[in-house]
Amino acid sequence: MTNLPDSAEEPSAPPLGVAARANQFAERWALPILFVGVFGAGLSPILVRLAEVGPIATAANRMTLALPFFFFMLWIGPSNRMQKTPSRRRDLWILGLSGIFFAGDLAFWNWSVVLTSVANATVLANTTPIFVVLAGWLLFKERIKFQFAVGLALALSGVGVMMSESFSVSAENFTGDIMGFITAWWYAAYIVTVSRVRKRVSTAATMAYGGVVAAIVLWVLAAVLEGNVWPDTARGWTVAIAIALVVQVGGQALIALALAHVPAGLGSMLLFMQPVIAASFAWALFGESLSIWQLIGAAAIIAGIETSRRSHRSKREPAQASSASTG
Repeated sequence: MTNLPDSAEEPSAPPLGVAARANQFAERWALPILFVGVFGAGLSPILVRLAEVGPIATAANRMTLALPFFFFMLWIGPSNRMQKTPSRRRDLWILGLSGIFFAGDLAFWNWSVVLTSVANATVLANTTPIFVVLAGWLLFKERIKFQFAVGLALALSGVGVMMSESFSVSAENFTGDIMGFITAWWYAAYIVTVSRVRKRVSTAATMAYGGVVAAIVLWVLAAVLEGNVWPDTARGWTVAIAIALVVQVGGQALIALALAHVPAGLGSMLLFMQPVIAASFAWALFGESLSIWQLIGAAAIIAGIETSRRSHRSKREPAQASSASTG
C-alpha cells in the first residue's frame, strides 16, 4: 500500500524533467539564443521594403500570421513550470502593455524604413539600449556598472562610425528620421516590460497574448490610415509569410525566450549587432565592399558588447534580482 502514492506520481515526473532541462538549456545558451533572435529581427528592413502593402499593414500581417504558431506552441507546451494563461492580473496588464508598445514600435519602425534610408532608420532605432538602461535606473533602481557604461558607449560609437558613410541628414528624410528615433522609445518600453513578465510567463504565452493586443492595434491603424491590409499577389503573400516566420517567430520569439535569463540592458546591447548583420549580408549576397570605417565600427560594436557582457559575467543573479523586484 505504501508504494501506491509513489507510482501514482510517476507519470508527472517526465514533463517536469523535460521542462527543467529546457529551462536549463535556455539559461545556459541565453546569449547565443538572443543573438540568433537579433539576427532574424535584423532582416526586417529588407523584407519591409519588399512588401506590397503599407508599412502598418505589413506589421499587422506580421503579427497576425505569427499568432497561430504561438497559440499552437502554447497548447502543446508543458504547463507545470510556467502558466499557459497568466494567473496574475498584473501579468495580464503587462502583457497587454507589451503588445501596445510592440505595435508602436512596428508602426514607427516600418514607416521610418520607408520614409528614410535603412542606414538612418537603423542608427536611430539602435539608440534603444540607452532608453532601456535609463528605464532600469529610473523605474527599478538598477545600478549601472561603470564597465557596462563603457561597453555601451563603445558600441554606440561603433554604430556611429559604421554608419557614418551612409547616414545623411536632410529635410527629405526628416520625418522618417524622427520616426526612427521614436521607434527606439517604443522598443525600449517593450524590452523592459517583456523582460519583467518573462520571469513568470512562458515565451509562447508572452508572444501569443501580447501579440493579440499588438495585432488588434495594428489592424485598426492600418484600416484607418492605409485601407488595404492584405497582399494581393503571391509575391506579396510570400513576403508577408517570410516576415511572420523569420522576423517574428525566428526573431522576436527567441529574443523573448532569452530575456528570461539575460538582464534587459545587456540583452538590448545585442541590438547593436543589426548594422553588422546588415553589412555582412550586403557583402555576402550583393558583393558590396566593406570600407575600413565599417570594419572599425563593427569591431567597436563587438568590443562594446563583450565589455558589457563581462560586467555581468561575475554575477549571475541580475536576472533573478530583477525577477524578485517585480514581485
